[in-house]
Amino acid sequence: MKTGYFLSAIGLSALLMTAAGQACAGDDKLEQLKEQGFARIAIANEPPFTAVGADGKVSGAAPDVARVIFEKLGVKEVVASISEYGAMIPGLQAGRHDAITAGLFMKPERCNAVAYSEPILCDAEAFALKKGNPLKLTSYKDIADNPNAKIGAPGGGTEEKLALEAGVPRDRVIVVPDGQSGIKMLQDGRIDVYSLPVLSIHDLLTKANDPNLETVAPVVNAPVYCDGAAFRKQDVALRDAFDVELKKLKESGEFAKIIEPYGFSAKAAMSTSREKLCAAAK
Repeated sequence: MKTGYFLSAIGLSALLMTAAGQACAGDDKLEQLKEQGFARIAIANEPPFTAVGADGKVSGAAPDVARVIFEKLGVKEVVASISEYGAMIPGLQAGRHDAITAGLFMKPERCNAVAYSEPILCDAEAFALKKGNPLKLTSYKDIADNPNAKIGAPGGGTEEKLALEAGVPRDRVIVVPDGQSGIKMLQDGRIDVYSLPVLSIHDLLTKANDPNLETVAPVVNAPVYCDGAAFRKQDVALRDAFDVELKKLKESGEFAKIIEPYGFSAKAAMSTSREKLCAAAK
């Protein structure tokens, strides 16, 4: 029994030493990146989240945010490699990437596998409506409570489901075949609001270039799906340092200046948290 206890103690000691070594390695990660002068990020080349130009230049909202933050942390450059979404986390865990900045939305299995930063890019629900929002519609419930309000949404889509769940009668939920038709119906007064995700509404209104239309985003009390920069579990110290700078960007307004030209809503990212998103995903 004494021998078994001794061996168990050795095993426990070795385990603790390994854990301590991993923690130390995590704490040293930022220093390693500073010394090498760059951070390796995984992207998907999926505009507007990420993009690679013909000249090889990396852009997109996610790399732009990461580039600014890493520079503030003393890491001068980011070096991007294109990866399929399914290969990103294995590549990160294998040490081929230092971070993932690619619109990798928080999901249960991902929250368990990586250390996410606070939210960066969010796909929230949005409303397109007449300038000035005459019916004061900011939520699906607002539409349900106004007997004169009609909403247009894709048939079988999330927005149709959210409207019906909020209590909008079936006869006031108008199925719209496509985005262009939704905007035309809104312009013609056949519907009072057209609902799609933020990026889709932004793209449609940009193309419509109609000064009589505006956007409400994010829709109050509607789901928000967000990504964050993803790091290895043992690199939590690096993630925490990243979060500190991300918070500063959000508070200064610089965050909005980076992502909103791509069509993302800074307000959506700032309306939730990693804790809420990972909990909601489970």
